[in-house]
Amino acid sequence: MSKKEGLLNRRDFFRKAAFGVTVAGVSALLSTTGEAAQGEGRPKKYGMVIDLNRCIGCHGCTIACKSENNVPDGLFRSWVKIAMKGTYPNVSLHFLPRLCNNCEDAPCLNLCPTGATYRTPEDGVVHVNRDVCVGCRICVVACPYGSRFPNPITGTADKCDFCYHRITKGLQPACVDACTGKARIFGDLNDPESAVSRYMKSHSTQRLRADLDTRPKVHYVNADETLMGPDYHAMLKRRRGK
Repeated sequence: MSKKEGLLNRRDFFRKAAFGVTVAGVSALLSTTGEAAQGEGRPKKYGMVIDLNRCIGCHGCTIACKSENNVPDGLFRSWVKIAMKGTYPNVSLHFLPRLCNNCEDAPCLNLCPTGATYRTPEDGVVHVNRDVCVGCRICVVACPYGSRFPNPITGTADKCDFCYHRITKGLQPACVDACTGKARIFGDLNDPESAVSRYMKSHSTQRLRADLDTRPKVHYVNADETLMGPDYHAMLKRRRGK
């Protein structure tokens, strides 16, 4: 091999190597960009954290919800359960704000015979289609959290939908805006930078009746364990303050 041929071979080698590195770099960039785009395009998962260190039991959330959603008297989409534990004089007072958990595996949705209960795939919120609901109350009975009720005005099932008409316009649910103690944090659980995700990262949270594996999207901070577990119904016989 001549000196000139050897030089050309070396040049050809380095040219091919440089081309390979460039292709690999572009491929990696495209792959990363694709992953980022895929992450940005994933559906939202709306949820809420309620910090009971901040809740003062003022029922502002209840009043705001009833006003915003025109909820009939004596019925509630959002309410605060007050439970007393212990024997006098060693008695403690506990608040447990309640609303539909918009469960990821919702029994109400699974058992609805008409398809009136459905989930919007872009954000995971569970709804009731009043045009399809026949008022059979199967979903009301199926909900293990007592979050649904038959609406006597519409003749259909009713429940909290995170004030869907507000959140789709970039607003907060009425209960969140009205919370005096700022105990409610709402947002996209799939967005690691959302306020609700950041709050969950910095606080230990619980979910009501986690043993049922319905995967509720309402989380609590510093909730009394007795009120969150299997004996929940025994502690809350007088549902919704009745």
